[in-house]
Amino acid sequence: MSTITSGVSSGIENPLKQLARFGQSIWLDYIRRSLMTSGDLRRMVEEDGLGGMTSNPSIFEKAIAGGEEYADYLAQLRTDKTLDAKGIYEGLAIRDIQDAADVLRPVYTKTNRHDGYVSLEVAPYLAHKTQETIDEAFRLWKAVDRPNLMIKIPGTPAGVPAIETVLREGVNVNVTLLFAQEMYEEVAWAYVRALEQRSAKSQDLSGIAGVASFFVSRIDTAVDALIDARLPQANVEQQKLLESVRSKVAIANAKLAYERYQRIFSGPRWEALTAQGAQPQRVLWASTSTKNPKLRDVLYIEELIGKDTVNTIPPATYDAFRDHGQPRASLTEDVEGARRVMADLAAAGISMESVTADLVAAGVKQFEDAFTKLLAVTQPQ
Repeated sequence: MSTITSGVSSGIENPLKQLARFGQSIWLDYIRRSLMTSGDLRRMVEEDGLGGMTSNPSIFEKAIAGGEEYADYLAQLRTDKTLDAKGIYEGLAIRDIQDAADVLRPVYTKTNRHDGYVSLEVAPYLAHKTQETIDEAFRLWKAVDRPNLMIKIPGTPAGVPAIETVLREGVNVNVTLLFAQEMYEEVAWAYVRALEQRSAKSQDLSGIAGVASFFVSRIDTAVDALIDARLPQANVEQQKLLESVRSKVAIANAKLAYERYQRIFSGPRWEALTAQGAQPQRVLWASTSTKNPKLRDVLYIEELIGKDTVNTIPPATYDAFRDHGQPRASLTEDVEGARRVMADLAAAGISMESVTADLVAAGVKQFEDAFTKLLAVTQPQ
């Protein structure tokens, strides 16, 4: 069940709402039927300044398998003998996505299409299939039929051309499972190219929105495990180097990705598009709950606050930041220090390229496994 609560102590400004001062939007990395039916989602928009929501197969699997709130509609969908397990799942998910989008529609309108989005992911089995991803993205976009929808597509080599194609055709995209700065840059340029192609056809640019979901905490979890494995065999000098980067790589990597964002979404090429109403593909920080209990529970929010960014936060971390978060303009602090962390990581013999490749593969598999479990729940009877 959700741990989300409403309200903050009287007299203290809600830290979640303060993030807007720094140009950051706060989204919720969670969806469940009861969020909409109870009015909790609406309250979070009003009290916390919530600007959007993200979902993934793992979130839907936990929601649908973990309670009775889907039972009636699940039974109803099962009476349609034309639906297989995936069709039944989509029926449940699309209803939730549509209802969440409707609650967030005033945010979408008020912010001139900058915020107010809900994300729905293509089936994770398609992560390495370009044309199938394109087809499913168009199908889900049409089925949900909400302008404040984003279709989530993994940032894999096969995903990049799919992302560019559907953006060009007017579909908002949330690029997910980004870990490497180089792949981030690829999907950012895909967004720019898609807008340029629309511009060449004199098509509207102002209605297109996108985010690039750059994953954070999983990087520290992976790197810290490699550090632990290497320490026993390392000499004193190497041990010192390894310990110096412990739990620092994720934030350093994110800061340098944001530096690339600033470079891509500025200058004459980008300004030619903004003159036609284009909005940038914002960086979205994902996987921002702290996995290591030794770290501050809101670390990955406090250290990544900056202009034109989104942080999508799971419920427990969302509550923690509302309770004791301390916002500041942190994202552009000590970028040179971030560069040193990445250089020291390489000097310690840990390959960031290898780490990020493994994380993408593990992320795809995690979502595939969740989707398989989900389809087992929604099987026709």
